[in-house]
Amino acid sequence: MKVVTSAKIRRDLREHLLNTYPHIDFAFHPSIAEAEKDLTDADVLITYGEDLTDRHIAEAEKLQWIMVISAGLDKMPFEAIKQKGITVTNATGIHAVPMAEYALAVMLQTARQTKTIIEQEKNKLWDRSPLMTELHNKTVLIIGAGQIGTQTARLTKAFNMKTLGVNRTGADFAPFDKIIKTENLLDMLPEADFIVSVLPKTPETDGLLDQSAFAAMKKEAVLINMGRGNVIHEMDLIEALNREEFSHAVLDVFNEEPLPGDHPFWEHPDVTVTPHISGISPQYQPRALEIFEYNLAVYERGQRNYWNWIDLNKGY
Repeated sequence: MKVVTSAKIRRDLREHLLNTYPHIDFAFHPSIAEAEKDLTDADVLITYGEDLTDRHIAEAEKLQWIMVISAGLDKMPFEAIKQKGITVTNATGIHAVPMAEYALAVMLQTARQTKTIIEQEKNKLWDRSPLMTELHNKTVLIIGAGQIGTQTARLTKAFNMKTLGVNRTGADFAPFDKIIKTENLLDMLPEADFIVSVLPKTPETDGLLDQSAFAAMKKEAVLINMGRGNVIHEMDLIEALNREEFSHAVLDVFNEEPLPGDHPFWEHPDVTVTPHISGISPQYQPRALEIFEYNLAVYERGQRNYWNWIDLNKGY
């Protein structure tokens, strides 16, 4: 069996795989360009998922399984993969810990006016006028009650927050106090002090948070988007902030990345921009390869009970 990588894998993790699976021929490459020479006889490909094209799938004559060591799949050539019957799995869930901590960090940042306080410190300004608030007893609405949303909800409970969730089914489960269907989102937005979106990029999520959603938010609300940029209608968001329909937006993901230097988000006083870092962690690759190793055992046994198996018709 030949396993090829087009993702740059840490040296210690490469050594672990080589030592643990001596019967497997591993070909480690840092990019798809360098991996191309080994694709033709690869049985398994490990990739970040953003580098594959229809041509690569056509040239990978023996390819049976693609392990995407990220959660995002929106750039995958699914039609070509589906035509060849290739199995796809991904690393959904590995971002849960860092992204949940990011969400709590920026909630605290806005509640405790951290940006303002840091600026005052730079200017040696002793000013106690910035309004401090608490997370205690606030309501958070998490749009996308999956693994990341659930971990975020667990952390909010430490601050005694009321935690609401949104998913397709509306079925309640802990630690959420209540879950609603996506179609009822507008009814729940007026209750939320913090709105956290962790939605993936799909046709159904395009522009979900638009003028009508922003108008439904309470004036003091803070919006945090750490899912995908397509969820937010960017110009509607700017106009809503200018009308003071809600308080602040913390944005980690955007329709175009890197965010252009002339984008109005950079200068807007009520927008905090972070460069798609919410999921970054030194534990990223180890967690992703734990999923790979579990699925490798499934693959070698000829079974189908893959962890994070992707429905190629749905794209997730």
